[in-house]
Amino acid sequence: MGNGTEIGRVRGLGSAHSGTHHWLVQRFTAIGNLVLGLWLLLTLITMGDHSYGAMKEFFAAPLPATALGLFVITTFWHARLGVQVMLEDYVHEPANKFAAMAALNLSAVAGAAFGLLCVVRLALGA
Repeated sequence: MGNGTEIGRVRGLGSAHSGTHHWLVQRFTAIGNLVLGLWLLLTLITMGDHSYGAMKEFFAAPLPATALGLFVITTFWHARLGVQVMLEDYVHEPANKFAAMAALNLSAVAGAAFGLLCVVRLALGA
């Protein structure tokens, strides 16, 4: 594996074998967001009454609450994956990259947890 030949210079610089999974998960969460977002949009359009009580009553049912919870999860997961790619591409210092990734993970988990808490409170009628 010398540095004199072209193959010697590029050997070991190939795929890290982890990008495909990340790419697939990002696409799957995008599809989930599209389906659940369209469901939410169509539901809100077709509902006649948009009062707080009607919305609370609708989202207290198990199926809409589950769909809304899945929408919250896939949205935050997809956003986290996208921002992670941006941070990996543009933050070069290892300490800064670690701090940015830690802040990203904390904010994604906190946002998803808050969203799920709100859905659970709606579903339980609190």
